[in-house]
Amino acid sequence: MKKILFTAFLLTSACCLNRPSVVSEIYLLSVEGKTQKIGSVQMTETLEGMLFEVDLDGIPMGEHGFHIHENASCLPLENKNGALILAGQAGAHYDPKKTNRHLGPYKRGHKGDLPLLVADYKGRVQTKFYRHGLTLKELKNKSLVIHKGGDNYQDKPLPQGGGGERIACGVIN
Repeated sequence: MKKILFTAFLLTSACCLNRPSVVSEIYLLSVEGKTQKIGSVQMTETLEGMLFEVDLDGIPMGEHGFHIHENASCLPLENKNGALILAGQAGAHYDPKKTNRHLGPYKRGHKGDLPLLVADYKGRVQTKFYRHGLTLKELKNKSLVIHKGGDNYQDKPLPQGGGGERIACGVIN
């Protein structure tokens, strides 16, 4: 019996070590595009959902909106008024079902909605969380965007949760 349990343990352990994962390097943004690397986000498919492991250093203290965006770009985009939108070429929040609803990571809105990131007084973020309903295959050729402010997971009083400008970005390859 001990041999059977030990074998089952080894098989379970071996399967979990080889889970598919990808790392996205995260950079601060400027009008020129990506600038200084501030860390990374590792995404791993697990039985519990997509595991996000965030390790950042160098963003302003406080809450920051965090989303998967539809395009694999961190380049700026000029709006109709001629102003540059940092990481504007990342596009909108990833929303393959076209819900057009910003409801937060655990409701039936954008699939790109992720939990808030909270930077400590030194500008560090080290956190892990699971996001159900995502696969690495669908995350390929998307981007991760961090916003200047928090996110209330509503479109009122401000659109997209009120996070404001995009301050950091990384492409998911």
